[in-house]
Amino acid sequence: MRNLDLPGRSVARSLNGMAATSHSLATLTALDVLRDGGNAMDAAVAACAVQGVVEPESTGIGGDCFVLFAPRGSSNIVAFNGSGRAPQAATPEWYAKQGIDKIERFTPHAVTVPGAVDAWAQLLRDHGSRSLGDMLQPAIRFAREGFAVTERVFSDWQGEIETLSHDPATSAIYLPDGRVPALGSVQRQPLLAATLELIARDGRDAFYKGSIAEDLVAHLRDLGGLHSLEDFAAAGGQYADPIKSSYKGYDVYECPPNGQGVIALLLLNILSGFDLPSLGAMSAERLHLEIEATRLAYHERDAHLADPAQAVVPVAELLSPEYAARLRARIRPDRATVTSAPAPVAVHADTVYISVVDKDRNAVSFINSLFSSFGSGITGPKSGVVLQNRGTAFSLDPDHPNCIAPGKRPMHTIIPGMAAKGDKAVMPFGVMGGHYQAAGHARFLTNLVDFGLDVQQSMDLARIFPPPGETDVQAESGVPADVLAKLEEMGHSFEAPSKPLGGSQAIQIDWAEGTLAGGSDPRKDGCALGY
Repeated sequence: MRNLDLPGRSVARSLNGMAATSHSLATLTALDVLRDGGNAMDAAVAACAVQGVVEPESTGIGGDCFVLFAPRGSSNIVAFNGSGRAPQAATPEWYAKQGIDKIERFTPHAVTVPGAVDAWAQLLRDHGSRSLGDMLQPAIRFAREGFAVTERVFSDWQGEIETLSHDPATSAIYLPDGRVPALGSVQRQPLLAATLELIARDGRDAFYKGSIAEDLVAHLRDLGGLHSLEDFAAAGGQYADPIKSSYKGYDVYECPPNGQGVIALLLLNILSGFDLPSLGAMSAERLHLEIEATRLAYHERDAHLADPAQAVVPVAELLSPEYAARLRARIRPDRATVTSAPAPVAVHADTVYISVVDKDRNAVSFINSLFSSFGSGITGPKSGVVLQNRGTAFSLDPDHPNCIAPGKRPMHTIIPGMAAKGDKAVMPFGVMGGHYQAAGHARFLTNLVDFGLDVQQSMDLARIFPPPGETDVQAESGVPADVLAKLEEMGHSFEAPSKPLGGSQAIQIDWAEGTLAGGSDPRKDGCALGY
């Protein structure tokens, strides 16, 4: 339990249902759905649609989606991959002929076909109790009637003026009067409201086969893109078997590649061989092991992660105890020796992560993203849809498993998590923050399991991260100066991150007491609420 004399957040606790998101309006929307009789999947989709309006830099219907679902709280976990694919015309040979050796963010080549709307429709059809049209109504109201710009949204928005300046369609919506909307001002999105209304009326095909697709494809092709109406019409997410590993009594589930959940599990496997509780939650020794293990795990990510439908991804080998032991043996407990993983092909990013548990204990771990803040910065001029930039995660090296190819899904950073014990799910959880996410999953769980912190304290604790391609380790201001000094003596160097590292949500299910305990990251504008 936290020290009540100090500023902070208490764990949210309830008997019936609970939602935790990174924006208060989304959490309230999810809770309204639950209290009106909707289930956890209904609430998650409604909340995510709202966040695409009120937290537009992080997510939207121009993005992608991954989900883990525990029906009635069982450990029979369902995984869904709602990530988009490259156009059929996107071959490495085409890019080579154009003299393009890297997919740049502000180009149409950064845009893969968005998977979110299809994912929401399939998940509601199979696991929801309400229609997509009904669950879009709160988002439509906020887009039509307006919402107040909150602190973290404003901060992110202010940092993306360049992004918003490349495309006149984007600037017209997100830089009204040439400026970022002021903190606390009211922002409306009538074009997006009309688009959401069309999807609510006509279903997911309105996005992939109708006037919305025509608007997006025409704009992308005008900018030099390879997209076609056939690419949009062929879009469709897929169910998959989740992958898992065990960590000190918990089974930890992740979506399989093309997401980086396997790297979160690898990182936990490496750390499982150390006696972390003896070191202290914010000790230099603990942080040193975390830095070194993260660098090792991200080397493996860069080498292996890709779309398993078009490349060999050695998941079983990566998750074997022997593999973790070999990597663990390379870590010196008193000295920094592991070099940084290679620079990623895409930079740090923003996302929204949502946890929901309902009265029947259906548990949803739900993540939706544009990748970078405001994605590619490209917006449909008639539809108001901001498009993600997931294509920047592709390699253009024909020999790399993550090389772009027709209909291929890129390596994805967004990863929902689910923890279980025995035959019961005990916690949907997730950590936002682009490349940080795999490291964030491991830090959150080790805070909770090894150091006995509650679900909120496990999020609050200051974070560090060694970004791939950089020699310096990013350290939040909450890391004590004497700890940083000791780490520097061990050979580490540090820099302040440009924004807080990630954001997180989680809801614990106490099956014995019949209660829920939720947390929401203070680095964002959201909260956890139950009833």
